[in-house]
Amino acid sequence: MRITHLALFAMLAVGGTALAQAAPQGPRLGFPVACEIGRTCEVQNYVDRDPGPGARDYRCATRTYQGHSGVDIRLLDLPAQKRGVEVLAAAPGRVSRLRNDVADVSVRAAGVASVAGRECGNGLVIDHGGGWETQYCHMAQGSIRVKAGDVVTAGQPLGRVGLSGQTEYPHLHMTVRHQGRTVDPFAPNPASAASCTAQQPMWTPAAAKALTYKAGAILNAGFAGAALTLDQIESGTMTRLAAGAPYMVAYMRAVGLERGDELEVILTAPGGSQLAAGKSKPMDGPKAHWFQMVGKRTPPGGWPSGAYTAETRVWRGGKVVLTRRETTRM
Repeated sequence: MRITHLALFAMLAVGGTALAQAAPQGPRLGFPVACEIGRTCEVQNYVDRDPGPGARDYRCATRTYQGHSGVDIRLLDLPAQKRGVEVLAAAPGRVSRLRNDVADVSVRAAGVASVAGRECGNGLVIDHGGGWETQYCHMAQGSIRVKAGDVVTAGQPLGRVGLSGQTEYPHLHMTVRHQGRTVDPFAPNPASAASCTAQQPMWTPAAAKALTYKAGAILNAGFAGAALTLDQIESGTMTRLAAGAPYMVAYMRAVGLERGDELEVILTAPGGSQLAAGKSKPMDGPKAHWFQMVGKRTPPGGWPSGAYTAETRVWRGGKVVLTRRETTRM
């Protein structure tokens, strides 16, 4: 595993590229985003703890990728980001450096070369003393409300979640370091990097409860008036289901998927009769996110009045591990 730091400045070259060795007790960390896990945000990725070329999170699962150095807390979609979600200081300290002028543009549109040396996008570093620091990346352009040298308190708003730097979706990437080396806040003891044994996390009790490990999540589910794409789900630009829409489509998007997982969507009419159903092919490997949809053409004269239901499920090892139900009235 090579932990590659998302540079805040091109000159920011901090310490080594591996998990910290026998780090002493660090600061207690509060939840760093003003959102609610499971309702308005989800954890997308954890620190990669694999000592080799693979990728493994602190639970020895695959909710990470090669060399990932922090925890990613993502919003549900771009409209949520545009409404504004605060990034919060995880612990008290002093702002040591920041950047605030990178455009909020998906790297898929701008290209990786456009953010070379600025992969963190807009962000800042807080020095907590004793060699400890936290770094906050991908914040919204112009949103950072502190300056270098400011003393901040735990929970103090720093700015807003953005889409700047090397990212394809709105999220906060937060890295914890001690003496320049990455520390996994969920499992700070590096001696157990190759095991899945429980550890005392660096999070406060409230943050630890909010961040209880989940083996994936259904990020979005609902209805649309026409076939849609992942980009439309992310941007919130799908055709809305309304009178006169050509189709009724039920969809889901899930994150943290494993090899072999299957996504299923069932669309039912008022009274419970099934209008459409579909299940994806098994995932051919771990997937950061994937989606599934089913639909039916609007009948002449429109849809009968009543409640329509989208039942969404993630299957793993022959069992349903995630489920969510959405209802709309016509």
